[in-house]
Amino acid sequence: MRSLPSDDDAAGTAPPAMNDPAPPASIRLISDLYVHSSSPKPPLRIGLLLDSPELSRALASVVADIARSNFARIELVIFNGSSSSAAPPAPSSFVRRILRLLSDDKARASAAWTLYSRLDQRLWHVADDPLASEDCASLLDGIETLTVEPLTKGFVHRFPPDAVETIRAANLDVLIRFGFNIIRGDILNAARYGVWSFHHGDNDAYRGGPAHFWELYEGSPLSGVILQVLSDDLDAGRVLAKGMFPTELGLSLIRNRVRPYWTSTHMVIQKLWELHNEGWAFVEKRIVPEAPYRGKRKIYRRPTNSELVKWFAVETARKVYGRVARAVTGAGGAVHWRIAVRSGGKLLPSGDVPEMKGFHWVESPPDRYYADPFVIEREGAHWIFFEDYAYSPGYARIACAEVLAGPSLGPPHLVLDTGVHLSYPHVFSQGDALYMIPESARAGGVRLYRCARFPGEWVQVAELFRGPATDTTVWTHDGLWWFLTTLVDPRGHGTGLFLFYADSLLGTWRYHPANPISLDTRNARCAGRVFESDGRLIRPSQDSTRRYGYAFALNEILKLSPTEYEERQVLWVGPDWYPGLRGNHTYNRAGSIEVIDGQTMRRAPEFSQRTPPR
Repeated sequence: MRSLPSDDDAAGTAPPAMNDPAPPASIRLISDLYVHSSSPKPPLRIGLLLDSPELSRALASVVADIARSNFARIELVIFNGSSSSAAPPAPSSFVRRILRLLSDDKARASAAWTLYSRLDQRLWHVADDPLASEDCASLLDGIETLTVEPLTKGFVHRFPPDAVETIRAANLDVLIRFGFNIIRGDILNAARYGVWSFHHGDNDAYRGGPAHFWELYEGSPLSGVILQVLSDDLDAGRVLAKGMFPTELGLSLIRNRVRPYWTSTHMVIQKLWELHNEGWAFVEKRIVPEAPYRGKRKIYRRPTNSELVKWFAVETARKVYGRVARAVTGAGGAVHWRIAVRSGGKLLPSGDVPEMKGFHWVESPPDRYYADPFVIEREGAHWIFFEDYAYSPGYARIACAEVLAGPSLGPPHLVLDTGVHLSYPHVFSQGDALYMIPESARAGGVRLYRCARFPGEWVQVAELFRGPATDTTVWTHDGLWWFLTTLVDPRGHGTGLFLFYADSLLGTWRYHPANPISLDTRNARCAGRVFESDGRLIRPSQDSTRRYGYAFALNEILKLSPTEYEERQVLWVGPDWYPGLRGNHTYNRAGSIEVIDGQTMRRAPEFSQRTPPR
């Protein structure tokens, strides 16, 4: 296997690059993939730019990842002197606050925002708020500190020359900015690989702030996060990593920021891990390409009183109207999925418009739904394996049914019931053996089953991976086994698509250097098995932009090797092809048979109203 690009100036003299490492035997967080390095290079020297030892919980987890890693050391903590010297405001009475509001122009200009923020905290408080405060003093104990009084002009901080020289003398590889304001000047070059900083927002659409508010205001379906190397231009630094997450549309900023804040925390340790293992040339090669700015405003700032009041009133009225309309019409109810079968069609056309005619819907009993269909050929017949979800007790088993003429389905057979939620029954063959990897994230791992007697007797033969993995998809190519799986952050439930490979089905998974394949909710979960079509290798993916399971896409895999992965979308299928659909998120085919699923809302007194597992 070819080694990855490396350079000799990263953290000392670099030996040959570490190639295709095995993932940890068990992980709980995505960052667990990146806390151990096998490279013999000296540890990276890290500096932190902080306002105080009190950090948000999300940023505190980044510091904790660095502290528990075996390849990076925090050597210097630079505190913002202008922040620490400011005494916290003394509590004031209601009357004093009103008088201040009447006499202070700035307070009046932000009165609506202050009121909204307090209301948001009171009404939509979340247990895992990523911006809740956490004391990191114990993590920073014993580390050299430096307090700097920045030269301030507006919102910009510049560092005095003597402070820059002191920091440069620490011989740091990376400075990480978790404090200060907008920083410019020589401090940006004081560490070997620059100053790294999060920008919570899609830099191609939202520059400025407040983070993740304007996505709500403008009704954007996506909320982004980037990790960038800062430059003198605001939000125009080189982007080391980027994630796109579904916006939690509504009135709550607190709710909308949970997923992007938590699910981006691994970005720092991942990029440090790549830097230590492979060198700066490898990290630079993966920098996200620049794109034209498409924001509606050059720089977003805190909304004015009139903007905020108008938006809040309109959104509140819309919510009230929606509730009244549902009560009057009886709309809404429980999420309900169905599967559809087609014979002799072909979803992937020569053009870019999917051909959806000919699918026949399969109705489930009224107390359950069917989803995630996979189809296989066996002894001249086609069989569909699917998620069989019961509204009560509220979890799914795996079932299967034979495809009959029409096409229609024969009677369902129970295949697998483990007492925990199962879905996405990825069935495949190896020689004469038939295997299945159902999604079993609630059991905490990726479990492999072998068919002992077709169709309904299956035996677990291995646990391939231990961690929060969903929708694992496997295939063989060029003599290797390939494993795509979606890892879910347990705190924000954001997703990332990761690729592994092995010499055999039961072999050790090896981490692919192109990981994460996607941190974009538009394609970060698989939607079916990888298949060939007209000589092309196609990966179905889910698009959960508007809601979970909203759409799926077909992506052509252009490059696949132990060192490269590249794909491009060739077809997108939303739910508007059939009346009443709210989503469709699985596509599979075998021979002349194609299967998909579709989501509707179904109201019935006997249905449980609990939210099905995702």
